[in-house]
Amino acid sequence: MTQELAGMARNGETELHYVASGDSSDPALLFINGLGSQLINFLPDWVMRFRDSGFYVIRMDNRDVGMSSKTSGDPPNMEALIDGWFKDRSVENYTAAYDLSDMAADCVAVLDALDVKRAHVWGMSMGGMIAQTLAIQHADRLRSMTSVMSTTGEPGVGQSTPESAAQLVAVGNDREDVVNSAVAARRLHSGSLYEESWARSLEEAAYDRCYHPQGKSWQLLAIMTSGSRAKQLPMVTTPAMVVHGRLDPLVQLDGGEATAALIPGAELVIHDQMGHDIPEPLWGHYLTDFQRLVERTN
Repeated sequence: MTQELAGMARNGETELHYVASGDSSDPALLFINGLGSQLINFLPDWVMRFRDSGFYVIRMDNRDVGMSSKTSGDPPNMEALIDGWFKDRSVENYTAAYDLSDMAADCVAVLDALDVKRAHVWGMSMGGMIAQTLAIQHADRLRSMTSVMSTTGEPGVGQSTPESAAQLVAVGNDREDVVNSAVAARRLHSGSLYEESWARSLEEAAYDRCYHPQGKSWQLLAIMTSGSRAKQLPMVTTPAMVVHGRLDPLVQLDGGEATAALIPGAELVIHDQMGHDIPEPLWGHYLTDFQRLVERTN
């Protein structure tokens, strides 16, 4: 039955907000967001494109963003975390509230809440790291795994440029300043198909729905705490695709190349005009890429 269903799933004390769209008898496709990103970044036309292609589309707010649970207590300093990311990625001075394994378990909780036994997963940036973790730890719940503009967690690959990493820090004391700062970050992170008004509308909607800059700090610490997946990725048996942009300054191309090289049988797709973004002119390509992967699972 075709419908849109919103709800909350639970992983222990953590509540995860989700929205499922389409016919629940169709193959499920879970989209997983990146650092600080809410489910609304997968726009209605994006959802419709995949839904009308025969998929039950599931979006979710990761913990610490949107309408999902927020971590209590003082978050780690974002500037200090970024500085550590460029040095030795040590987390000895921090206590992480959770890691990527917990965030992968959050995804499983959403699938459980919707009574989905197995799903395709498509994760971008941090969401790609979560998708990889699902393929490592919860392979029985996956039909396929797509890792987009992401990396393996190994030091030295998928590094950010200093300018790009600095833009992860939220700046501003009011809505206008925060939105302007976020739009400037999107401009820097995006590829050649960047569109200013489109970026501004996304950031305004995100601010109005839930402005929670502390969430980025907790999520970045979760990434750093989780370390490298390089030893586990060669054991992944889930059909996999790695998608990356040649112009990505936030997770540079070698991160995607390293991921694809480690996962047996993974297809690497590089889009020349793509940065650390999913611009609308490429949506048709992403769908075609994904459908090619799905054909391998049949």
